[in-house]
Amino acid sequence: MKKSIKEQYVGLDVSLKSVSICVSDGAGKVLWRGEVANEPSDVARVLARRAPGLVRAVLETGSCGIYLFRGLKALGVPVVCVCARHAKGVLRCRVNKSDANDAEGLAHLARTGWYREVYVKSADAHGIRAHLLARKQLAKARRDFENQIRAVLRTFGLKVGQVARGRFEERVRRLLDQVPALQLPIDQLLMTRRSLLASQNALDEEAKRMASTDERCELLQTMPGVGPLTALAFVSAMDGAKRFSKSSSVGAYLGLTPRGHQSGEVSWSGRISKTGDGIARAMLYEAANVLMTRFKTSIPLKAWALNLADRVGGKKARVALARKMAVILHRMLADNTAFRPVAQAM
Repeated sequence: MKKSIKEQYVGLDVSLKSVSICVSDGAGKVLWRGEVANEPSDVARVLARRAPGLVRAVLETGSCGIYLFRGLKALGVPVVCVCARHAKGVLRCRVNKSDANDAEGLAHLARTGWYREVYVKSADAHGIRAHLLARKQLAKARRDFENQIRAVLRTFGLKVGQVARGRFEERVRRLLDQVPALQLPIDQLLMTRRSLLASQNALDEEAKRMASTDERCELLQTMPGVGPLTALAFVSAMDGAKRFSKSSSVGAYLGLTPRGHQSGEVSWSGRISKTGDGIARAMLYEAANVLMTRFKTSIPLKAWALNLADRVGGKKARVALARKMAVILHRMLADNTAFRPVAQAM
C-alpha cells in the first residue's frame, strides 16, 4: 500500500545571494533546514525533493524576493508573499536573529495562515516604477546641488533667490562675477547639475512617449490636473483596475486616508497613513494642487475642494482632493470611461 504524503509548509528567508529554507510538517515540527542560491530553479528543485507534500511556501516582501516569487510561480510552486512589517512582529519574538530562525518563523506563518498576502506587481508595472524612481532620484540630486550652490554663495552675502529652473545657472554666473575665487568650485557644481538636468529632461521626454502610447494613460489624462507622470504613476500603482473590487479602497491603499486609533472610550483620527506607493501619492497631491490653483474652468470637483479649503485649510483640502481623484481615476480605469466633470464629482 502506497504511503500517503504528509502536508508540509516552507519558510523562505531571501537574501541577495542565497535563500534559507525551513520545511515543517502540519504539527510545526521542523523536517529540514538548508540554504541554496537565490535562483527559482534551484529553490524549486530543493522543494520538490525535500517537501513533496508542499501546501504553501511563504516569503517576505522585498526587492530580493520579487524575482524569486515570479520564478517560483511560473514553475508551479504554491508560494505566497507576505507583508514584511507583519512578519517582523512574529519573527522578533525569537531570542536569536538569524536567517535560519527567520525561515523557521515564516514556515510557522505558512502553517497557521496568520499573515496578510501581498500582491506582487507585474514586470510591466515595475518597469514603469523604475523609470519614475530614476527620475525622482535625479530630481532630488539636482535640488541638492542647487541648494549647495545657494549655501556657498550665501556665505559671501550673495542670494540666488527664487528663479526658474532654466534660468538658475544664468543667475548664479551673474553673482559669481562678484566673487571670482568661487569660480572653479561653483563651475564644477554647475557642470554636474547640468548633467543631472539633462538626464531628468530625457526621462521626462521618455515618460511623455510612454504615456502617449498607453491607452490607460491617455484615458486618465482626460481628468484636469493629471499629466503623463501622474498617469504613469497611477497605472503602475494599480497594475490593473480589477485588483480592487471597490474604488473607495484605493485612497487607503495609497496612504491618503487618516490613521485611526480606538481603544475603550478613546477614539481618534490622526494624519494620513502614507502607506503604499509614495510616488503615486506625491503625484496625486501635485495633480490636486494643479486642479485647485491652475485649472481655470469651474467644475464641481474643484468647487468642492475650494470650499473644503476654506474650512480646513489648503493642505488638508489638497490631500482630500487627491484621495477623491484617486477614487475617480480607478473608476475611470475600471469602466474604461473618460472623465465626466459633473457626473463623477457628485
